[in-house]
Amino acid sequence: MIKKWFDLIVDHRISLRERMFCIVTVACMIALIFTLPMGESVLNILLLVAGLAAMILILNFSLRKKRIQAGATAITVLLLTLFPFTFFSAGGFYSGVPEWFVLCFIYVCITLQGKRRIVFFGLCTAETLLCYGAAFYFPEIALPSAHNNSFFDSALSMILVGLLTSVLLMFLNRIYEEENALTQQQKKEIEELNRAENHFFSSMSHEIRTPINTIIGLNEIILREDISEEVAENARNIQGASKMLLSLINDILDISKIKSGKMEIVNVSYETGALFSEIVNMIWIKAKEKGLEFKLHVDSSIPSMLCGDEVRIKQILINLLNNAVKYTSQGSVTLSVRCERQAVNKVRVWYSVEDTGQGVKKENIPYIFNAFRRVDEEKNRHIEGTGLGLSIVKQLVELMGGEISVNSVYTKGSKFIVMLEQDIVDEEELGVFTLTSRSRAHEGETYRQSFEAPGARILVVDDNDMNLLVVRKLLSETKIQIDTASSGAECLRLTQDHRYDCILMDHMMPEMDGIECLHALRVQPGGLCQDVPVVALTANAGSDNQLLYRKEGFSGYLAKPVSGALLEAAVLSILPKGLVQMDEEAQQADIEKDILIFEQSQRRSILVTTDSVCDLPESLRSQLGISVCPYYVCTDDGRFLDGQELDADELLMHIARGRKGYSQPPEVEDYESFFAQKLTEAQNIVHITMARHVSSGYYNALEAAKSFENVTVVDSGHLSSSMGLTVLCAAYMAEHHAAKEEIVESVKRMRRFISSAFIINSTHMMCQAGRISKKVQILCDALLLHPVLKLKKSRMVVGHMELGSFPHAAKKYIRKTLQDTRNIDRRILFITYSGLDEEKIQYIQNLVQQYCPFERIYLQKASSAIASNCGPGSFGLLFMRRDDAALPFFETPGRDGPASA
Repeated sequence: MIKKWFDLIVDHRISLRERMFCIVTVACMIALIFTLPMGESVLNILLLVAGLAAMILILNFSLRKKRIQAGATAITVLLLTLFPFTFFSAGGFYSGVPEWFVLCFIYVCITLQGKRRIVFFGLCTAETLLCYGAAFYFPEIALPSAHNNSFFDSALSMILVGLLTSVLLMFLNRIYEEENALTQQQKKEIEELNRAENHFFSSMSHEIRTPINTIIGLNEIILREDISEEVAENARNIQGASKMLLSLINDILDISKIKSGKMEIVNVSYETGALFSEIVNMIWIKAKEKGLEFKLHVDSSIPSMLCGDEVRIKQILINLLNNAVKYTSQGSVTLSVRCERQAVNKVRVWYSVEDTGQGVKKENIPYIFNAFRRVDEEKNRHIEGTGLGLSIVKQLVELMGGEISVNSVYTKGSKFIVMLEQDIVDEEELGVFTLTSRSRAHEGETYRQSFEAPGARILVVDDNDMNLLVVRKLLSETKIQIDTASSGAECLRLTQDHRYDCILMDHMMPEMDGIECLHALRVQPGGLCQDVPVVALTANAGSDNQLLYRKEGFSGYLAKPVSGALLEAAVLSILPKGLVQMDEEAQQADIEKDILIFEQSQRRSILVTTDSVCDLPESLRSQLGISVCPYYVCTDDGRFLDGQELDADELLMHIARGRKGYSQPPEVEDYESFFAQKLTEAQNIVHITMARHVSSGYYNALEAAKSFENVTVVDSGHLSSSMGLTVLCAAYMAEHHAAKEEIVESVKRMRRFISSAFIINSTHMMCQAGRISKKVQILCDALLLHPVLKLKKSRMVVGHMELGSFPHAAKKYIRKTLQDTRNIDRRILFITYSGLDEEKIQYIQNLVQQYCPFERIYLQKASSAIASNCGPGSFGLLFMRRDDAALPFFETPGRDGPASA
C-alpha cells in the first residue's frame, strides 16, 4: 500500500491535486503514528489506531473514486476530532501534542478549496483556542502524564513536525517544478502545433487556390463565348460556387493569421470611388437575387483618395454586407458612408451596414463577434457560413485602430457601424456620381476587352500548366504576345534572349521560387529584363504577403484566382502607354441606370434625444435638432401621446370636469423603436431622461439601450425645463463635435448647478398622482399651504411650504429662489407653468425682473405629462447657478431668439 502511495506521488499522469492530497494525508498519518506512544490508556491507543485506519480507507476510496474534495473534508473532520482528544489525554500543552496542530492547519490550506477552506481554517483556529483556553482555566481536564518526559515529548514533537513539514515542502516544491517543466513542454508543443497549423492553412490556401484559379478562369472564358442560356446559367452557377468556396478559404486563413498574431495591416493610397464601386458590384447581384432593395448613401464630402488598408476595408464591408443579405428575407440592405475631418490631413470615416432582417436577440448581442459561433442556431441552420465572418471583421477593425458596434432589434433588423481613421491623400471631394460597373460577366453580357496591345510582349511564369493556360486565354482578346515558362530556370533562359514588357510570376515553384527568380533576374549577366516590371501572380493571399512582395522588389501583386478584368487592368497599368490602344466603347460603358446611384448623405456623429417632459420651446429643439420620445397621458378616454395627441390645456379641462388624468413613461418597446429610428439619422445617440427616482422612464430607456451599442442613456437628475437645460447643453456640445464621453460627463456635472423648484397652487393633482396622501392634501387646502417641490439627488422632495393666497405665496417663492443673486447665472431663465393666464404670467415675469434681471427669459407651457402631476396654477423658476464651464451653449450670443419667448 505504501508503495502504491509513493507511485501515485511520483506519477506525472496523476493530477497535481491528487498528488498533493496524497502527500499531505500521508504526513498526517505519520503524525498520528508518533502520537500513539503519548496515549495513557489502551482506549486512547485503540482510538488513534482506528483513526489511522479510517484515514487509510478514506485516502484509498477518494483516490479510486476521484472524490478528492470529499475525502479531504472527511479527513479534516477526523483530525479535528482526534487531535483535541489526544491533546487532553496526553497531558494538555505540557505534552508533545500541541505541535501537531500545525499539521492540521497545513492540511486544510493545501487540500481544501473555496468556502470549505475558509470554514475549516476557522474551525481549526477556534478549536486550538478552545483547547488551550480549557487547559489553562481548567487544568484538571487534562489527564496528568504517567511519566515525567513531557518536555522530551514536546521537543521530539517539535523536531518531527519540523522534519515532516520540511519534507512536505520539499515534495511540494518538487511537484511544482515537475509540473512547471511539464507546462513549459506543453507550451512548446502548442507553439509547434500552432506553427504547423499555420503552415497547413497557408499550404492549404495555396493548393486550393490553384485549382480554383483554373475553374474560375476557364469558366470566365466560357461566359465570353456565344453560348446558350442554359450553358450560361450553369457557368454562372459554377462561378458563384467557386467564389463561395474562395470566401470560406479566406475566412479560415484570416482567422488563423489573426490568432497567431501574423496579420499585418498594409496602408496604401486608394480611390474611395473605386472601392465602393467594386464592393457594390459584388453585393447588389446577391441582393437582387433575393428580391432585396440595395441602397447606398455616401457622403459627397469624403476625399477622393485616402490612405488605408484597402484590401481589409473591402473585406470588412463585404463580410458585413454578405451577412446582411443572408439574414434578410425581405426589405432592404443599406450601406452608408460618412466622414468627418479630424485634422489637416486626417479623416474619420463611418461605414454602416443596415438591414431589415431578423435582427439579433438582446441576450445574443454580446456573443455576436465570437468565432465559430452562430447566434439563434436553430433558426439559422439553413443559412450558409462558417461563423467566422463577424469575428474576423471585429479583429480587423481593432487591428486598424477602429471601432465596431451593433444595434439590433429582434425581428426588425440590425445595423453594424465601423469607424476607421485614415489619412487624406487627395483633398478633392468624391461628390455625387453614377456608379460604374467593373465586371459584367455575371450578367452574361458580351465580353469586350478594355484594350489591345499587339505590339506588347509579356512572359508568364508558373509551374502549373493549367494556370498558364488560364492567363493565356484571359488575355487572348488583347492580342498581347504571350510567352510561358514552367520554372524559374526556364524564365531566366527566356529573358536571356528576349526583352519583355511585363512578367507575371508565380511565387511557390519547385527548385527556384518566384522571389529567388526575381533576384536572379535583376542581376542576370547579359539579361535583357533586369529592369522589367514583375508582378507576383500567386495563390499566397493576404496583406502580409503583399508587404513581402513589395519588400522583395515586385512591381505589383495579384492573388489567384484572378478575373479577366482585373488581370487586364493589372497588365494595362504596367505596359508602356505607346503600345496600348484603348477601347472607347469599353471605357464609356456603365452599369444600367436602374441598378444603383450613389446618393449624398449627411448624418450626424452624435444626436441628443430626450423625452417630451423636457419642456423646451419648439424653436430651440428645431435649431439644435433635438428629438423627443413622447410620454403617455392616460385619461378615462384612453391613452394619448404627450404633446402629439393631447396637450396640457386639454388635459386640465378634462381634469376640471372631475375626471382622472395621469402620465406614464414610454415602454421599453417604445424606446427601442425610437432609438432604431433615430440611429438612421446619427451614428450615436445620447438620450437624457427625467430623474430616475421620479419616473421609471430612465430604467425603460436603459433596458431598451441594451439592444444598441451606440445608445447612451443619462439621468438628468431633474424634470421639466430644468432637465431641458441639460439637454440644450448636450445638444450644443454635440453640434460642436464634442466626444460622447465629454457630453455625458457634462450632463452629470450639471446636476449640481441647476436650480429646479416648482410652487404648487393646489395639491389635488399631487394627491391623485400618489405624491402625497389625502390627509396632507386636506391639511394644505385648509391652511392655504403651497408646497415648493425641489429635486435632490434625482428625488422629488418638498423644500418648504409657503403660506397664504397664491399670489402672496408666489411672490415669497420668487424672492427666496432669486435672493442669492451673486451665484445665479443670469444668461437664461425658464418660467415653466401650467394653467396660468397671461396676466398672471406677466405678473410673475415682472417680479423676476425686479429681483434678478435675466438676459433671456423663456415662458414655457408645461407638457401635459408634467401638468398632470402639478396641476393648474403651478409654475417653476428653472435656471443655472454659476458654473461657466458647464454651460457652453449659452456662450453664443443671439442664437436663441429674443429675451423672452
